[in-house]
Amino acid sequence: MSKSSAERVAAAKAEIESVDVETAKGLIGNNRYVFVDVRDSAELEAGKIPGSVHSHRGGLEFALDAASDFRNPELTGGRTLVMVCGSGGRAALATKLAIEFGHPAVCLEGGMKAWIGADGPLSGA
Repeated sequence: MSKSSAERVAAAKAEIESVDVETAKGLIGNNRYVFVDVRDSAELEAGKIPGSVHSHRGGLEFALDAASDFRNPELTGGRTLVMVCGSGGRAALATKLAIEFGHPAVCLEGGMKAWIGADGPLSGA
């Protein structure tokens, strides 16, 4: 039996750890964490979390795989990945995926919608 995308997101959220915006704000600049923005490129025009790394959700498997020619060293260096998307669904799936690849990862609750709503700092795309 197949699952809907909403069911997949709910299942991922049940298995992963999330951080709220206020906690996440305190992680900016901490070299033990890296924010990973998995939104589409067009979504970045609204701004992103300062210091975050963009890795489109569609290519994340390759970026997270240390054995891949397309790996992103910023994602495979042992730091805790703080996954970010528009409202939290894609980031939850990305967090679960990162953990499956053996990386420590958490999801930003509510995504950029919550971040912007809480006056989180933004940098240009």
